[in-house]
Amino acid sequence: MGELDKYIDITEKADTIKYVGRIVRVNGLLIEAKGPHAVVGEVCRIETASGNVLAEVVGLNREIVQLMPYAETSGLEVGNRVVASGSRLEVPVSNELLGKLLDFQGKLWGGGEIDSNESYLAQGPAPDPDTRPRIKEHIVTGVRAIDSLLTVGKGQRIGIFAGSGVGKSTLIGMIARNTNADVNVVALIGERGREVNDFIEKDLGPEGFKHSVVVATPSNAPPLARIRGAYTATAIAEYFRDQGKDVMLLFDSVTRFALAQREIGLAIGEPPATRGYTPSVFDNLPKLLERSGTSPKGSITAFYAVLVEGDDTDEPISDTVRGILDGHFILSRNLAKANHYPAIDVLPSISRLMPEVTGRQTRKAAGEMRRLISVYSDAEDIINIGAYQDGSNPDIDLAKRKHKDIEEFLKQEIEEKASYYTTMKKMASISGIDIPDEEITNTEVNISETVSV
Repeated sequence: MGELDKYIDITEKADTIKYVGRIVRVNGLLIEAKGPHAVVGEVCRIETASGNVLAEVVGLNREIVQLMPYAETSGLEVGNRVVASGSRLEVPVSNELLGKLLDFQGKLWGGGEIDSNESYLAQGPAPDPDTRPRIKEHIVTGVRAIDSLLTVGKGQRIGIFAGSGVGKSTLIGMIARNTNADVNVVALIGERGREVNDFIEKDLGPEGFKHSVVVATPSNAPPLARIRGAYTATAIAEYFRDQGKDVMLLFDSVTRFALAQREIGLAIGEPPATRGYTPSVFDNLPKLLERSGTSPKGSITAFYAVLVEGDDTDEPISDTVRGILDGHFILSRNLAKANHYPAIDVLPSISRLMPEVTGRQTRKAAGEMRRLISVYSDAEDIINIGAYQDGSNPDIDLAKRKHKDIEEFLKQEIEEKASYYTTMKKMASISGIDIPDEEITNTEVNISETVSV
């Protein structure tokens, strides 16, 4: 009887009444149909001469149902039947997802289904605020600049802000390969199609891919598929979190998600608001970003890449995302030009929860190193033109002596994995502030000893 259980379950859930409508207009991305009876977010099937096309209800205008397709609209014509499914997009979930490359529906690229008896809603709710445990443990990224000066906690959400070509995707790959999280979920949303295999083979590698799930919806995918790819990746991360695992969600990029939502908003008649972005963009961003974090069962530590237009970190998407997340890392084009990788500019970057997940001596050492970087940065011009006389200022003298060591410490080869213990001891040596071994090896910090920022 056990073998028949899943078929009985499917039969019980089956809706034998189908609501049907007909296409009356196709205008670019937008499909309008008279009927079927459906709700916003419901998946519908459009029957064409060349096969079925899946679409989703994105708006309702009296008796007109507005839909957007998950695939190309070629082959559609007025009069095609539109059949409501009665359900929203769901993602099949199981441990079989590990080591797989998936599309926006959670299906295998190239065809094929995941062996699963369970599914999660792609667009699910965020955990209730009163159920979220406090973040008290750090997570290792294997990147020296982050683990030392920008320490991240399990369940923290960080934005990586960078212009094009500055190295955000490379940094995400380093974190994916080097982290001590149980599972990686990688969302490649609206990026170049060629980067998918590059990321899997070069950045993750065979060992990293074994405990990773990659969800890819490249830039040539319809905007709704890009949006749903983002939600699908988040739902998969939630599944592994609910299994009690510490999940690393690596999302590239939030900007492409926002641009896809803007395309949808403009197509259904939303007025453009801030710099052409529609109100639904700013409504959907927190709904996506708040789903990661801690829960009573596990955690989702998330790194969200933000493509900064014209290197302007105050443009609308960057400003909105920065206000939602628990910290931001700024990648500098000047550092990238100087072949300083990862190009993290540590002075304007911040991890808001670093004081919560590090010990007192670690914070002192990191603070001293930041101070030395700041002193050297302020005096760099007069040092470079030879106008500074040694002995004029003891702080500048110290910063000059330490500058090369600090720079070498913050640089890291793509293939290099930095041990957390070695990173902490090296920072202690450069800063001149001792960090005891027990503070390094203790992942959970006494909250009463931390300070706020």
